[in-house]
Amino acid sequence: MTTIEPTPLLRHRRYWRWSASAQLGRLPAAMAPLAFTVLTTATTGSYRLGGVLMAVFVAAELLGAVPAGRLLDRIGPGRGLVLLLCCAAAGFAGMAVAVANEAPAFLLAATVVLPGLLAGGLSGGLRTLLAGAVEDALLPRAIAVDAMLIEGVLVAAPLLVAALSLVHTLLPLLAMATAYLGCAALLPRSATPAPASAPGQRPRFPLRAALCWLGCLFTIGHLLSTIEVAPLALAQRLGGGTAQAAVLVAVLCGASVAGSGLFAWRGRVGRPAALACLGCFLAGAVPVGFDLGWTGLLAGVVLIGACTGPLLTIASVRLQGLLPPARRAEGFSFAFAVQATGFGLGSLSVGLLPLTLPPLLGAVSAALTCAMLASSRAGRPEPIGTLSASP
Repeated sequence: MTTIEPTPLLRHRRYWRWSASAQLGRLPAAMAPLAFTVLTTATTGSYRLGGVLMAVFVAAELLGAVPAGRLLDRIGPGRGLVLLLCCAAAGFAGMAVAVANEAPAFLLAATVVLPGLLAGGLSGGLRTLLAGAVEDALLPRAIAVDAMLIEGVLVAAPLLVAALSLVHTLLPLLAMATAYLGCAALLPRSATPAPASAPGQRPRFPLRAALCWLGCLFTIGHLLSTIEVAPLALAQRLGGGTAQAAVLVAVLCGASVAGSGLFAWRGRVGRPAALACLGCFLAGAVPVGFDLGWTGLLAGVVLIGACTGPLLTIASVRLQGLLPPARRAEGFSFAFAVQATGFGLGSLSVGLLPLTLPPLLGAVSAALTCAMLASSRAGRPEPIGTLSASP
């Protein structure tokens, strides 16, 4: 019997169409922090309202993630995503109209709720479409490459906001709405699965089996936030300033891209690789938390950044192997909410605790997840092909 070799990822048109759509779908959320701050500073003279708007947006994302995922599972992720994206675009356009008409602060906050609620389900819906866009054998590499591209979106988003704001403060909002519409237009229709089952026939959600992999995602968010939110504080502790803080962020992003690229080339999504990544998180968090000089800080940041993409890939592939197709969008949306919760708790710890403690609390998350994974049978099945990212 002859076997059909999967299309190499670089020539996989459906994947790159999905990727272009996914990056556009992620762009508005990455633009939002600076866009809201610039907008409210220009209209009220203070950045504080921008922080409130962002807090409302994030809270709405978390509240809407699972319900939006359930909706996508019920009506089909392709059709459902188009609906969510168009409504979210309309929400940002409505926000621009409210700002142009000098709406009061409470009304501006209300206009953020709709796109926030809808945006919470986009991650799960897009990840569900990826499962139909590429073959199982290519999935680990596809996710690892996507993790590299996400870093580009995170860097490009604030630069785009800054450039558009020089023309008009409302342009970033309109660009966010346009990005959502572009995402809807580029969704790979041929890879769009139909609704998996009738609403009354949904299988059980495998929460217990998925707990270890959800813990990995929580740890990623928890530990990353202690670096991404506090680069200036970490630099100032060693006598640096804004320039050194920017270097820390650049090193973190560069290490993440390099780690994802290496994993896409030769990585394997087994339990030993996940345990190794968590061990590196532990090893990296200690020098970040304690004042061990620039060498220790940079080494810790590199260790954490280099293992972020691989651990994210492993957890995502393993979750797909556990989630029933009828609840896949809901499951990935829930995973997004778990990772965002970790990021939020890490950010809160930076604001409330001495600088040494937040990274060490992230290390505690890594240690607990490592212990869970080492003692659980959840990490042993090999549900996705050979689970290799190598050709």
